[in-house]
Amino acid sequence: MLAKLSDKSFDSNDWLFEIKWDGYRAIAEVNGKQTKLYSRNGLDFSKEYNAVYEALCTISAKVIVDGEIVALNKEGKPDFQALQMHAAQPSYIVYQIFDLLSLNGKDVTHLPLTERKKILKDALPKNELLKYADHLENNGKDFFELVCSQNLEGIIAKRKKSVYAKGKRNGDWLKIKNHFVEEAVIAGYTAPRNSRKYFGALVLGAYKNKQLKYIGHTGTGFSDNLLEALFKKMQPLITDKNPFHEKIKVNAPATWLNPLLVANIKFSERTNAGILRHPVFEGLRIDKTPKEVTIMNEEKSTPLKKISAQKNTRSFGLITHPDKIYWPDEGITKGEMIDYYNAVYKYIIPYLKDRPQSLNRFPNGIKGASFYQKDAGENAPDFVTTFPVWSESTYKTVDYLVCNNQKTLQYIANLGCIEINPWNSKTKTPDKPDYLILDLDPSEKNTFDEVIDCALVIKELFDEIKIKSYCKTSGASGIHIFVPLQAKYDYEHARMFAELISRHVVARLPDTTTLERSLSKRKKNHIYVDYLQNKQGATLSAAYSLRPKPHAPVSTPLDWKELKHGLLPADFNIHNIMKRLARKGDIFSPVLKRGINMEKALQLLGEK
Repeated sequence: MLAKLSDKSFDSNDWLFEIKWDGYRAIAEVNGKQTKLYSRNGLDFSKEYNAVYEALCTISAKVIVDGEIVALNKEGKPDFQALQMHAAQPSYIVYQIFDLLSLNGKDVTHLPLTERKKILKDALPKNELLKYADHLENNGKDFFELVCSQNLEGIIAKRKKSVYAKGKRNGDWLKIKNHFVEEAVIAGYTAPRNSRKYFGALVLGAYKNKQLKYIGHTGTGFSDNLLEALFKKMQPLITDKNPFHEKIKVNAPATWLNPLLVANIKFSERTNAGILRHPVFEGLRIDKTPKEVTIMNEEKSTPLKKISAQKNTRSFGLITHPDKIYWPDEGITKGEMIDYYNAVYKYIIPYLKDRPQSLNRFPNGIKGASFYQKDAGENAPDFVTTFPVWSESTYKTVDYLVCNNQKTLQYIANLGCIEINPWNSKTKTPDKPDYLILDLDPSEKNTFDEVIDCALVIKELFDEIKIKSYCKTSGASGIHIFVPLQAKYDYEHARMFAELISRHVVARLPDTTTLERSLSKRKKNHIYVDYLQNKQGATLSAAYSLRPKPHAPVSTPLDWKELKHGLLPADFNIHNIMKRLARKGDIFSPVLKRGINMEKALQLLGEK
């Protein structure tokens, strides 16, 4: 039984809804020592996932069941990459069983789904490795929202009265995805660049009319161990023959492969030409054959959500070289970056409006040379607002650019400003910041978990003195903590208060934090609690700004409860931030609202 793709969830008394498990589909024929566990195409799973196989052998009834073999991470969520790396790095594997085909030699596929599931639940023993895949009835919309909030793959909608049609895709099962994931054939790989080892990107294809067609390439989603393991697996498949039978444009010299490996690829959309945008490697599929990976499938005609909701994003006539690659390993272009800023405009503009900008330009992408520009210059378009500031160092007026509209944001992005860096104060109150910032800057040997621990201690301290604080990832390696001031205090007061808080933090965490700014002077395992960002003209990446780092991360506001060990800045990136915003909205907006009472906070802190 196979599922068709549906573009949205729904409520219906005729349907039930299950989690879409991100694993290997597997059939189990349970019959004591003659038990079998295999994929839909007959691949034996009994040795690879022996613990699950042994658990199946303990079932007293003779059954045939359908389900999904899933690897779970530390949070209990499916991890496809861990599943396909299980042989080298064993992980916690479970078998999520969602249907019953036969019981004690009697075929039950003709029974309604709800009846089959009831019999299945009674037949399964209590076992940590064998999980009955439960469901929710009727309320598909709420269930889909819950699944999305947990960042799971999606849901499967099933008609309650449906029979089990083996190998059929008849519309009785529907898959509604939170992430767009598709299989792709690995047809080659490009040479690595800079510090990257083994290979740069995978060249991807899918079959159409029995010929392999190019659908994109990806250099994202690989750990160092995975790069090495996949590289070794590809070496025996090297060939001089281009498997596409046509010239393919890639960003570096390509090594062609016999197209025998199938990968899971997560992506944001498919272009009209059939190319996957923002593809991310998730792992190899050992349960699929290359010939099963076709372009002409049921998903081709389904409209996918775009990373940009605005189709006229490049209509201002300002865009130059939109196809220039800005993130080489990921294949992300300048045009795609500009599309992102147009899509995120309504969320980012409150943090930019009326604030002077320091332009950090990367005209050739993240691996090219960059430079800072403060003066907007004489060539700035008429729609660009500027703010004059006298510079004591150069003895001249600097006309800072101010981003007050979407055209200006697009103009900034077209200059190659991957990140957007506004002042903490507005042009009407340039001496009074709207918020206080503590910038947690880790050293070489700090883990991000240690940065998280430091942030939580700062929140605890602010809570003690009745101050509400808000956090966001820097998008690089740190965390930014904001406290709203609402332009009630000048920069000097903000800096002194931030320094006082920072000293209390270091006193509580002397082994992992420091106030030493210089990298050469501080210990390699100490986090710098930077309070010096609280001065006029200092800038940090804005909320929802991209960063010029691998994987195109976004500086992302978080709820404090989300700040847990295992979280990484790159978890929030150009591929997924718009879905998060659609689901959660702008949770950072209180930063721009009512400011704190610093005097009362100082009293609670025991200071005068």
